Amino acid sequence: MSAYDALMAHARETEALKQVLGRLGWDQETVMPAGAAPQRAEEMAALETVLHARKVDPRVSAWLAAAEPADPVAEAQLREIRREHLRATRVPADLAAAIARTTSLAQGIWAQARANDDFAAFAPTLSEVLNLRRREAEALADGGDLYDALLDDYEAGESAASLTAMFDAMRPRLVALCEAVLEKGERFSRLDGHFDEAAQLRLATETARAFGYDFDHGRIDKAVHPFSSGQGLDSRITTRTDPADPFNCLYSTIHEVGHGCYEQNVKRDFLLTPLGAGVSMGVHESQSRIYENQLGRSRAFTGWLHGRFRESFDGFGVEDPEHFYAIVNAVRPGYIRTEADEVQYNLHILMRFDLERALVGGDLEVADLEAAWNDRFAEDFALQVDRASNGVLQDVHWAVGLFGYFPTYTLGNVYAGCLFKALKQDVPEWEEALARGDATPSTGWLREAVQQHGALMTPRAVIEGATGEPISVAPLLDYLEAKFGGLYGL
Repeated sequence: MSAYDALMAHARETEALKQVLGRLGWDQETVMPAGAAPQRAEEMAALETVLHARKVDPRVSAWLAAAEPADPVAEAQLREIRREHLRATRVPADLAAAIARTTSLAQGIWAQARANDDFAAFAPTLSEVLNLRRREAEALADGGDLYDALLDDYEAGESAASLTAMFDAMRPRLVALCEAVLEKGERFSRLDGHFDEAAQLRLATETARAFGYDFDHGRIDKAVHPFSSGQGLDSRITTRTDPADPFNCLYSTIHEVGHGCYEQNVKRDFLLTPLGAGVSMGVHESQSRIYENQLGRSRAFTGWLHGRFRESFDGFGVEDPEHFYAIVNAVRPGYIRTEADEVQYNLHILMRFDLERALVGGDLEVADLEAAWNDRFAEDFALQVDRASNGVLQDVHWAVGLFGYFPTYTLGNVYAGCLFKALKQDVPEWEEALARGDATPSTGWLREAVQQHGALMTPRAVIEGATGEPISVAPLLDYLEAKFGGLYGL
């Protein structure tokens, strides 16, 4: 057996074990008994220890030195294995296990604190998580920027400096659009009534199928915080329901379907290899956001969805599809990132990006985080946060140690803007098909242009290869200004 073949056999087993660890996480967030949390933390720590040992196995270094790639796919496999091996060798095994154990426990502590609107009850746990991740960043950074070391887990090749430059270029037009729209006041009515939760889930399932989600290799479950999990032949998603707000269920589902379809559509040849998953969280988010927003909130698709609402919910009172489109896309002040409209969403992310950089860099202490959040939120959104669950406790990310993750949401929106511009040029029938509830032309283009490649290319190479243009914030901002300028008569 050649060095390359031996290395790939080792990598396939490692990737399979990663999927087992991911399944434990899925179980924890969906069906695990609450009292099982301490045992689950030990299970996850034990498996993380096994994974870490496989990543740092001295044979990996020897195989990498001896392996001779036969083609670009093999070169990419070696690139990804080398990157993971180098990062793992810098992190002590006991630290990797401690992070897995602590973040598993922290998730339940965060959930209870969120239910009680009690940040003080969560702060000690958050401090512990942050300190562990700082230690990891110090090991990885080798004297460099700690935040960049963590960001590299989610978006290889990016840095705080590169993202700051991108976000600074976006902010003036985002703020101007937001102010102009909000000055128009609440022009569109809200949905009113009780929307049966079983009917919501049936419609969510139908919508998932319309966007190409394969239920032979996936499933939908309920969770407090919607997420996707798994790869290849087992890619699962979750959603949530609110009897007063069916959009929460429908658009959470479409969003997670974007993630799930990305994983389902990676080339089968890459299954259980380092190339067998989405290349980065930014590219992943580009898929979920273009499914949810540019496609799912389009005038064409909401026209179809309006008809399905009338058939699914007794007494549904919105008679006009155009009015329904306006309701779906209404811009209103609000606290919650996941419920934010397209105009304000990225401002939520830019705030979190700044706060978590300050936390990781030591410029902001956890004890001061809630006050810093509330002050910044009032500055950016002209709203006083009324309770912790509407503020600093609304997201699970920091509880589970995902420092460096938040900016990939806005990066994903920028990528989605670039992709949508290209999609419209290449798929002239996209609107006509969506008006029939058929997303296949659009999602088929995304499958071929982005999803099938998995991690074969770097994140920026994937997007630029799909669009034929350099990445720019302009397509996203142009799209937002055209859409909401039209809705609000700007």
